[in-house]
Formats: sequence, C-alpha cells, structure tokens
Amino acid sequence: MRRVVVTGVGVVAPNGIGKDAFWSSCVNGRSGVGPIRSFDTTSLPVRVAGEVPEFDLSPFVPSAHRKSLKIMGRGARFGVAAAGLAVKDSGLDLSRENSERVGVVMGGGLVPMDLPEIAPIVASILNSDGQLNLDSLERAGRDALYPLWILKYLPNMTAAHISLIHGAQGPNSTIVTACAAGTQAIGEAFRLVAREDVDIALAGGADSRLDPLLILAYSALGALSPAQRSPEEVSRPFDGERDGFVLGEGAGVLLLEELEHAKRRGALIYAEVLGLGTSFDAYAVTKPDPEARGASRAIRWALREAHTDASDIDYINAHGTSTRLNDLMETVAVKRVFGPRARNLPLSSIKSMVGHLIGASGSVEAAALALTLHDGVLPPTINQTHPDPSCDLDYVPNCAREMPVETALSTSFGFGGQNAALVMRRYAG
Repeated sequence: MRRVVVTGVGVVAPNGIGKDAFWSSCVNGRSGVGPIRSFDTTSLPVRVAGEVPEFDLSPFVPSAHRKSLKIMGRGARFGVAAAGLAVKDSGLDLSRENSERVGVVMGGGLVPMDLPEIAPIVASILNSDGQLNLDSLERAGRDALYPLWILKYLPNMTAAHISLIHGAQGPNSTIVTACAAGTQAIGEAFRLVAREDVDIALAGGADSRLDPLLILAYSALGALSPAQRSPEEVSRPFDGERDGFVLGEGAGVLLLEELEHAKRRGALIYAEVLGLGTSFDAYAVTKPDPEARGASRAIRWALREAHTDASDIDYINAHGTSTRLNDLMETVAVKRVFGPRARNLPLSSIKSMVGHLIGASGSVEAAALALTLHDGVLPPTINQTHPDPSCDLDYVPNCAREMPVETALSTSFGFGGQNAALVMRRYAG
C-alpha cells in the first residue's frame, strides 16, 4: 500500500468560499448561518440555514464546458467550484498528467428539484378539482422541459462534471451514504491511490438541500431546530439547549496524491491519509444506536486500517449535528473507543458554524482536519454556553485552541445508520 497525502484543499461553505476564507472563519468562530435568502420562507417553520453566498462559477468552468452550466444543479455547482479550488491550491497542471491515472470520487445524495422549474408543469397537469390529468402530462413536459433536463438531478453528475472539466479518465464513483458520504468518498479515493489504481484523486462531497419541500420534510421528521434565537446561535452541538440541526449546503474536495509523486514536484503537503472505517448500525432508520456500537466500530476499523492505536489520536473533528440523540451517541462512541482517556481528548464540531451539509458535511470537515494538522489549530464548537451533563467531554468550547496535532480523526454518522471515520496524520517528511 502506497502512502497518500493531501496536496490540495477546496471548500465552498456558508462561512467562506475558498480554503483561506473558510479556515479563517472556522478559527475565529464565525458562523455562516443566517436567514434564507434564495426563496420566500414566510410560511415555513424554519427560516434559517447555512446558505452559500452567491459567487461566480465561470472561473471553474472552461469555455468548452460552459453549456454544461444549464444542467448543473446547485450542489453540482458547489462541487465543481470546490474541485477547481483544490486543483488550483495543489499547483498541479492536470493536463500534463496521465489522465487515466486521475480518479474522482464524490459524495452526494438526494438532489432537490428546482421548484420554479417544476411548478408550471404541476400546475398544468392538475384539473380544477386538484386531480391529476395524465392526458396533459406529455404536452406539459414537452413545453416546459429542455433536452437533458433530467441530467440536472442525477446524483452522479457532480463527479461527472468534475471529470469532464479536468479530463480525469480514471475511476469515477459517487457515494450516497447520506451524512457519511463525503467522508467515505475521501476514504475510498485514498484506497484507490494506495493500491496503485490511480496516482491522483479528487475526492469529497457536494450537496444542497435548501428547498422549501425538503425543509418541511426535515421539520416533520423533527430533525431541524425550531429555536427562536439569533441565526448564528441556532446550531449548538453538544450544548444543553440543542434542539435540532441547521440545514447547510456546500462542498469540500481534497486533492489526494501518491506521496512520491507529490515529493517529486515539491508539493505543499497538508496531511497524510491513513485509513477509513465504515459500518452500519442495524438499529433504526432515523435513530442512532444509543450504545454507539456501530459508530465505535467504524472508528476502531479506521484505526485498524491506519495501523494506529487509539492512544495516538490527539483530536477528533466530530460529526456533532446539534441533535439530542446524535450528539449523545457520539459522546458515548468516543468513550467506548478511548476509555478513560476520552475525558482529555479534544473534539469539536464545525457544524456549529456551517450547519449540516449532509452529503458534503464529512468532506468539509475532512478539509478542516487537514488544515488543523497542518496549522496546529483546533477550530471551536461555538454556542457552548449551557453544559449538558450527558455530553461531558472537551468540545473545544467557543474559542479556537493552538495545539500541535500529530494524528487525528474525522467522524460522520448518517441517517439510516451508516457510519464512517477517517484517520489522518500530520506530514513530517
């Protein structure tokens, strides 16, 4: 197995676009959660989210691919931008690489349809009594839909667009394991490079669930916080007053490279990827196992693949959703794996500043972990103001902490019981 390093970091997040803006916000505890601006929320039970600010995508899409913009969904746009930022940050000219040795693995998930696009179709196929009129369906679709419209909503299209733009002809995969997808995508890409299938891989996740219907669905599930407080204070992982997560959107992409390949070109190395662990709870579709058996198993298996002992872990970038059950389960998982040492092991959740990016969350958190290893700074869990006796670990409350980190862990636990954990190490030559 070859050694695999991170040489490029690309992030599109609610609190910053680009590695430097994102990391500055994380280190300084700046939240990107605010009122939703992209659609009217007057009649919705939740009106805040981690929404990505408007930005110009054109620098990331060469002129030969500009026509693709029409069939890029919102999440795919974020993924394309994050991949472009990662490539630029790496200093690699992919056009000079063997394109068959470049792979792409992206995490994603449910792709919401653009309501303004489909509303006219729905309106035109309903009778006056609200019943479906199938006779008008073909005409409505023909009049309203453009060729290739469906490509905008296929979950694999983010990876496809990235590969087309960068000419990557190696393995191309999409991981759809809910909130664990971004973490698992990076781990699977690590394995591609380690076992010599490719030399370079663009890996991460991209997602956007900011859609009125999905907000209603998550609210009906009881997952979103209904809290009436300042938007930047709503997401509060591990805090005693947490009452649900905040939806976010964005993308994180890491450029992974075989170590000797990176060294030959004098690349800046942020961190080394050591191992992935995945597992399934087999407990319930929406509730995590309160005994954290699946989550702790994923962590142990990541440590095993990394040939690393639990005593070597210095820090955890936690899943930390800000829900009652998940934060408690994650606390239990840390105690199960690390024993008495858990009390002195710092962990923090950047979801307190960006919200829950679902399929992109693990990748953005992995980007933060790579920067932690490189810079020796732990991002804080903001909004830690009311201690919860059940969540009694060191969550790096409210302020960043300078601390040298040698080996660290990122965790992701998804709806349905899918778990992923990733181990990284500071690169010291």
